Amino acid sequence: MAVGAIRPGGRTARVRAAVLRAAGDALVEHGFDRLDLADVARRAEVGKTTVYRRWGTAAGLVADLLTDMAEQSLPRSDTGSLTEDLRANARLVQRTLVDPRQGALFRAVIVAATCDSRAAEALHNFYAVRIAEWAPCVEQAVRRAELPPGTDAAEVIRAVSAPLYYRLLVSGDPIDEATADRAAEAAAAAAHAGVYTSASGPN
Repeated sequence: MAVGAIRPGGRTARVRAAVLRAAGDALVEHGFDRLDLADVARRAEVGKTTVYRRWGTAAGLVADLLTDMAEQSLPRSDTGSLTEDLRANARLVQRTLVDPRQGALFRAVIVAATCDSRAAEALHNFYAVRIAEWAPCVEQAVRRAELPPGTDAAEVIRAVSAPLYYRLLVSGDPIDEATADRAAEAAAAAAHAGVYTSASGPN
């Protein structure tokens, strides 16, 4: 085992799981501005020195929480149809955002990212991983000649979730499956029309 590696199921892994669960609970209840490492340690039933030594700051906790969420994310779908793949992505985002815990957690993390550079970097990395995971469904559609060459796969994936996050953070409108499906279908239609090719844009 490499130096510093965490043994799966070992005490270090159990402590991390307990602390991250407690940090998520505290974020949902109080938000980032009131996230306190001593309170998290109390909730997790671990020593304060353990939490301060490993995570250091509230932003450090948020960063590791996002890493953990990325590690537990469900694998992408591969249906062989661009629209169906994008619909699966949109519904995954939709279910996450309407979940009482996960939706509140994402709002808290996004707030944290607006005022803390480390939290912002962690959030950007989290979505970069998610986009990279789902981009191949667009790349495969290009290889099938379902989409024009030069289609920007990452932009297509961003276009799927953007309307859902708009509802979460700006309009407050319901985020239901019909909304998710419409976002996926709109992104697919735009991609088919060549909107996301590198050559698109004003002349």
